[in-house]
Amino acid sequence: MRIAVGSDHAGYRLKQHLAARLAEAGEDVLDLGAKSEESCDYPDYGRAVGAAVASGQADWGLVICGTGLGISMAANRLPGVRAARCTSEYDARFARAHNDANVLALGSRVSGVGLAEAIVETFRSTAFEGGRHQRRVAKIDAPAAADGGAPAPGSER
Repeated sequence: MRIAVGSDHAGYRLKQHLAARLAEAGEDVLDLGAKSEESCDYPDYGRAVGAAVASGQADWGLVICGTGLGISMAANRLPGVRAARCTSEYDARFARAHNDANVLALGSRVSGVGLAEAIVETFRSTAFEGGRHQRRVAKIDAPAAADGGAPAPGSER
């Protein structure tokens, strides 16, 4: 598998560590930056990883900033990207199994190294279950309707 990784300055050290662990596990890692702990902007790296996943250049992505929030929002701006900010193995398991998440977002100031490793391993080893979840993922990926796509109360849409 090819995994695109990216972080801002706050996530740089954790990204470096996790990228090395993924490479040791035999994964092909595409490092899209940052290249140091010098201050930089997380949207640049969230979008770069999201674009790599959306285009098929990478099978899935890993993005890291201080909280995991901003960088996941940036990645999610690209069609076809389903970035999930995970703070536990439980989050990672269901992000993959039920939501077919294809980008994992972590917060370097939220999760320690050991927990981050466990979250990545859970994300990487969990398959999408499909079935009833496929219909919901299709709705996530569908373009938003002019009315916001919200179903009328009580409807089955």
